[in-house]
Amino acid sequence: MTAAPIALTIGEPAGIGPELAGMAWEALHGKVPFFLIGDPAHLPEGMDWVEIAAPDEVSARGTALPVLPHRFEGPRTPGRPQPAQAKGVVAVIERAVALAASGKAGGVCTLPIHKQALQDGAGFGFPGHTEFLAHLCDTSDVVMMLAGPQLRVVPVTIHIPLSEVKLALTPELLETRIRITHRALVTQFGIAQPRLAVAGLNPHAGEGGRMGREEIDVIAPVLDRLRSEGMRIVGPLSADTMFHAAARSGYDAAICMYHDQALIPIKTLDFDRGVNVTLGLPIIRTSPDHGTAFDIAGTGQANPTSTIEALRMAWQLAGARS
Repeated sequence: MTAAPIALTIGEPAGIGPELAGMAWEALHGKVPFFLIGDPAHLPEGMDWVEIAAPDEVSARGTALPVLPHRFEGPRTPGRPQPAQAKGVVAVIERAVALAASGKAGGVCTLPIHKQALQDGAGFGFPGHTEFLAHLCDTSDVVMMLAGPQLRVVPVTIHIPLSEVKLALTPELLETRIRITHRALVTQFGIAQPRLAVAGLNPHAGEGGRMGREEIDVIAPVLDRLRSEGMRIVGPLSADTMFHAAARSGYDAAICMYHDQALIPIKTLDFDRGVNVTLGLPIIRTSPDHGTAFDIAGTGQANPTSTIEALRMAWQLAGARS
């Protein structure tokens, strides 16, 4: 069974999303079927696009970027977000999720949003895309994975100050993050017996308690319990020796204790090709790992690599599921 095409949301129309959509189509046409949901009036001048009425028209409408129109208030203003367009941006995300939930889209790839504009114009009450998608899918247990050609990482705690990580890192949170990651590697990535490497929190994984006891009191008991169920898990490991080539060959995903512990290695290995994958949703969702880049919006300088990789991954995951 062939998966339905991927729904690409336009994101913040004043950012680089509209031009990335066209660049990605040029690179992926004939390889990854997808369509853009958004207002074609915000696409760069001269971009070749065609209006579709439904996702199933994608393969039959020639070589132009297929667009499922969703009109926004106000004109195209690259680099200058307009709060009046915020409700349209939110509605596009809702529409994409509904199409994926119904099976009419194989998954959702989201281009970057601007949270301040959404708050100002639509009273957007979510920290970001991930939390909003979890709300739309009626779930709370979601996990952020950053995936690239050489590494997959999952941070247990994400956008909180480093001073708060110790309190936020509970056995319950760690176990939930690991279980969701393990299940997604099986069901979405097609890895029958995932191998997980789990980092410690402290330098040298605490050195037997001399540099902190979180590894002994919090992390190790969770890992022991999960190993007793048959999960293939190593750790807690010293994070400074987890990410060289030989170490990476021994696991399918790394579970890290905080944001930078996870994101520094993957961005160092391949800054442009990292993809954000939301695990734990009933639909597939990926996104490029960058922001709206207002400073270069509309100039043609945007780098489409992460968007291309995010669409490729969404299509691969959709194919594995179908």
